[in-house]
Amino acid sequence: MPLDPKVKKQWEKLQQKYNFPVDATGRPIDPKDQKTLAVWREEGIDRFQQS
Repeated sequence: MPLDPKVKKQWEKLQQKYNFPVDATGRPIDPKDQKTLAVWREEGIDRFQQS
């Protein structure tokens, strides 16, 4: 199920500030949380990760 566009936009803005995966509230995503990481990748949020 696709994310709400407002949520996705906010998540992209937050991810640009960090060099590690964060959730839509700006908290680090636990590497064991495969479900959130899958959404993070599927929605393309990973491309906004700071280098």
